[in-house]
Amino acid sequence: MGFNNPNFLWLLPISLLPIFLNRVHSRKYSWVSMLPHDPLSNLIGLLLKILATVALIFIILGLSGMHSSQQQVERIGVGAQIALVLDRSASMDDPFSGTEGHVGETKSVAASRLMTQFIESRKNDMFGMVSFSNSSMYVLPLSQNREAAVAAVQATAGNALFQTNIGSGLTSGISLFNKVEDSGSRALILISDGGGRIDANTQQKIRDWLNQLHISLYWIVLREPGGISIFDTNYKEPDGTLPPEIELNDFFKTLKSPFNAYEAEDPKSLGVAIADINQKEKKPIRYMERIPGYDYTRGCYFLAALMVGLLLAVKYLEVKSWH
Repeated sequence: MGFNNPNFLWLLPISLLPIFLNRVHSRKYSWVSMLPHDPLSNLIGLLLKILATVALIFIILGLSGMHSSQQQVERIGVGAQIALVLDRSASMDDPFSGTEGHVGETKSVAASRLMTQFIESRKNDMFGMVSFSNSSMYVLPLSQNREAAVAAVQATAGNALFQTNIGSGLTSGISLFNKVEDSGSRALILISDGGGRIDANTQQKIRDWLNQLHISLYWIVLREPGGISIFDTNYKEPDGTLPPEIELNDFFKTLKSPFNAYEAEDPKSLGVAIADINQKEKKPIRYMERIPGYDYTRGCYFLAALMVGLLLAVKYLEVKSWH
């Protein structure tokens, strides 16, 4: 049991005053001692005092904001613990080719819109989020609060920076799982419009952490029409090196953890990629459902009003004088 305003509880001793105070009208008549003994009236008078005391108690409890404590109940459902790692480099503000009534929609806006739909369709998942450009930024820890997850995703559709530090984004996204109990299904969804070169030490960290924490990796590449494909293993730069996107995909293929890569050239193909992830990450999981405490404030005020109503009703039945 808890109280929003516990200081009001100091007023509880005041509620006992009606029991110790005598009614004023009991001294209006002379020679009251000559009246016959009336046990019923004495009992009713005591009950009225008790009603007044109870009314005051409920008023004070209502003012204190009495409520029950939050509870956690273990449930078994279908879903996953999902960390979203979203690219916020300036190139994410370039438009997709317009389709499905979303002409001129930028890659960041399309990703935000479709990820919002993805989050809202999954009832038992825990979502966390990290964004990155020149460095990573924690946005949301793993949580069952879908409203917070949606707000976090929609906030990424704002202004962006010019660099892409994808290694920092991945390591920060993986770290979201560190202090959260494994539910049995974990996934990291990386959404970017390209790749970036990751140094050997960071690669080893990513490889080890994904394996130790049992995390599946999904990479959605938002590719401009006619751009480089991560699946084109024959493409090389003029100097003979692999483009960052292809090099990063090759690194991901060496992971011991499950890995899936997707390419999206427009909002429709992005939606198809997200839908495929939605189907793959539907496994039985154990999760804790938070049940909010019950607010007793209205009930206290109702009972106080009921007690006062009974006192007023009895007041009208009171005999004012003897004939």
